[in-house]
Amino acid sequence: MDFGPFFLLATLEGLVQAAVLCLTALGLSLVFGVMRVVNVAHGEFFMLGAVMAWWVATWAGGHPALGFALALLLAPLLVGAIAWAGERLVLKRVSYDPEATIVATIGMLYIIQQTTLLTFGPDARAVNPPFYFRVEFPWFGYSGYKLCVIAAALVLLLATWFLITRTRLGLIMRATRFDRETAENFGIAVGQVYAMVFALGAALAAAGAVLVVPVRQAHYLMGIDPLLLSFIVVIIGGLGSIRGTLVAALLIGLSDGIISVFFSPTLAKMISTLAVALVLVFRPQGLFGIRARA
Repeated sequence: MDFGPFFLLATLEGLVQAAVLCLTALGLSLVFGVMRVVNVAHGEFFMLGAVMAWWVATWAGGHPALGFALALLLAPLLVGAIAWAGERLVLKRVSYDPEATIVATIGMLYIIQQTTLLTFGPDARAVNPPFYFRVEFPWFGYSGYKLCVIAAALVLLLATWFLITRTRLGLIMRATRFDRETAENFGIAVGQVYAMVFALGAALAAAGAVLVVPVRQAHYLMGIDPLLLSFIVVIIGGLGSIRGTLVAALLIGLSDGIISVFFSPTLAKMISTLAVALVLVFRPQGLFGIRARA
């Protein structure tokens, strides 16, 4: 295959990676932006979404499209409910203290991971895609499902944008983000907003996992890479900046996919880590972050 078609194939793979990464990193950025909480367990919510997708699809039986549709609906809701319970039982009790929440979410990470290992097992398991078709380009055929992953992620991102910027609920979230005390004085239940945001962040990660699990396989350790890449994206884009998160996710996802195809996944991770180091040295607030005032 010539360089041009090969580069197109690598770009398509990068777009699939970027689409899922946008959802996962957006969930992490929302939690930090509103709650000022570094959620170390975020990757485990991604993993939990993939595992629950396998459970739901297996339980539903019948045509793969039915099981997948139920998984796409139920898995984010179930993961969001688990995250909501974790926020109420753990994070609320440590009063959202930055150091305490890091330790608390590390504890949540191990509880979720080990519980999944005990119930799901150590083996990777596949979820059948809801449909099979190939889009024929002049040089090669490409999975139609992967293209649908990109489209579905875009729809979910637009829905999240609409929720945050065009609804009363989003207005409450933004008010809580900018000034918690003022929001409380106006009668906003900040604790409930925090629980909702934490659940929404986990649900976005789970939705990304459901979309990608027919391409990869569900495994109890699959949350490590999404967590690392999400932190890389959030740091490069700017902590709490939704626009920066989406731009950085697109850049990192594309570069990771292209470099992985042409060279190796290890080199892609090394370059992403180097990019974080350069951003921290030359622009600590990130590409779209705001420098803290002295």
